[in-house]
Amino acid sequence: MGAPVAGGGPRRPASRSMRDPIPITIDEALAGLDRFDAVIDARSPSEYAEDRLPGALNAPVLDDAQRALVGTIHKQRSAFEARRVGAALVARNVADLVEHLFADRPPDWRPLVYCWRGGNRSGALATILARIGWRTAVLDGGYRAFRRRVLDDLPRLPQRLELRVLAGRTGTGKSLILQQLEAGGAQVLDLEAIARHRGSVLGSMPEAAQPSQKNFETALWDALRRLDPQRPAFVESESRRVGRCHLPDALIEAMRAAPCVRIDAAPAVRARLLLGEYRHFTDDPALLGERLERLAPLHGQRQVDAWKAMAAAGQWEAFVASLLALHYDPAYERSMKRNYAGIEAAPLVALAAPDEAARREAARRVLAAAAGLAGPPGPAGTGARLSDPRA
Repeated sequence: MGAPVAGGGPRRPASRSMRDPIPITIDEALAGLDRFDAVIDARSPSEYAEDRLPGALNAPVLDDAQRALVGTIHKQRSAFEARRVGAALVARNVADLVEHLFADRPPDWRPLVYCWRGGNRSGALATILARIGWRTAVLDGGYRAFRRRVLDDLPRLPQRLELRVLAGRTGTGKSLILQQLEAGGAQVLDLEAIARHRGSVLGSMPEAAQPSQKNFETALWDALRRLDPQRPAFVESESRRVGRCHLPDALIEAMRAAPCVRIDAAPAVRARLLLGEYRHFTDDPALLGERLERLAPLHGQRQVDAWKAMAAAGQWEAFVASLLALHYDPAYERSMKRNYAGIEAAPLVALAAPDEAARREAARRVLAAAAGLAGPPGPAGTGARLSDPRA
C-alpha cells in the first residue's frame, strides 16, 4: 500500500477500483487522523462504550443482541449458518445507516471505518459507502491494532515531556489554576478532567460518569501525544488512581521525578472553593452521607456520624474544616513525603482568594516559578503568556 499523500488520502494501488474501500495501516491512520471527515466505529454499542478511537462515531452493523445471536449460532450450529444469518442482519442495518445516519453526507465526504479487527463488519459497511461514491478508508487490524498502539505508547510518551507538577492540599485550587494556565496558552495535562473525577472519596462528578479504564487510557494517550515536548506541561500531583481510573506507571514516575510548584491557600479560601465545587453534596445530604460511610474504616463510625451531624445542621464551613484537618491534610502530607522528595524546597504560590482574578494571578506566579525551575528558557520559553481577558 502506498504512503499517505499530502492533501488527500493514501495512494490507491493501481489494481484497486475507485469504488473500493482503501485499506490503511494504523500508522497511516494516526499520521493523518484529522484528514478524515468522520471516524466510524462499526462495532456494537457496548464495544464502542468501553473504548473507541478518539472522536469516533458509532454506526453498529450489528447491535449487541444481534452480535450475541450470531456468536451463539456459530458455536452451536456452524460458521456458515452464522455468516448467513449475520449477513442478513448486517445488510438491513447498513441500509438503515445509509438512509438515516449518513443521509446528509456530501459527495466528497471521506470516512475512516473500523471494527474489532478490520474484518467483516467494517468491510461490509466500508464497501457500501465506497460503492456509493464516498472515498472510504478501512483500518487494517481494526480497534485491536489501535489498542496495541495505545499500550505501546503509554510507557514512552511521558518520558519525552517536560512536566511541571502543581502540588497542594485539597481545596487549594490546583485544578482551577490549571484551567487558568490552559486559558492563557500553557500546556496542561488535566488528569481529573480526563478521568472525570476529582480524585478523592468525595470526588465523583455528578454530571458525568467515569470512563472505563480502556477509554481513560485512550483519552490520556490522545492528550499526551498532542503535548509539545519542547514546552513545559503542567499537571496536578495525583495519586496512582483517580477515582477508579489507574494512571500508567510511566506517567506516575515522570510526575514524581518532575519539579514541583507548591500551591497553598488560607483555610477560609479552601472552604469556599470546596463548597463551590462540591455543591451537589450540600444539595443532597443523603448522597454525602453514603460517601462519608466509606471513611468509617479509617476514622471510626463516631467521627463519621459527627460529620453527618454537621452537614445535617448546615454547618458547612465547620464540616469542611474538620474533614480537611482529620482526613485530607494528613493523607496529603503522607503522600507528598513518600512520593515527592524535596517538596518542601519547592517554590510556593499562595491563592489569595477564591475568585477568578486571584486564580489568574496565581497562574501567572506559577508560570514564573516554573520558568525558574526549568533553568534558562529554551527557544519556546514557557510557551504561554497569560493575558487579562477583560483587556
